[in-house]
Amino acid sequence: MNTSNISLEKVVHFAKSLSTSDKVKLIKQVTSQLEQELKPGSSKPRKSLRGLWQGLDISDKDIAEARREMWQNFPREDI
Repeated sequence: MNTSNISLEKVVHFAKSLSTSDKVKLIKQVTSQLEQELKPGSSKPRKSLRGLWQGLDISDKDIAEARREMWQNFPREDI
């Protein structure tokens, strides 16, 4: 089937002309295909985040300073 000239609008237009039972069949068919495509084994493996912060020298003092900056305006008076 040549799908190069089929747009989403055309598919929706044709789907609207189907009977209710055919619409249900279409939905079942599309959802089963989507389930196959979304199975965990079908996607590429994710990159490990282990060691992401390796080599950065973040001290307790740096963390405390960042917390002070984030919380200095909490709670805000204008809300």
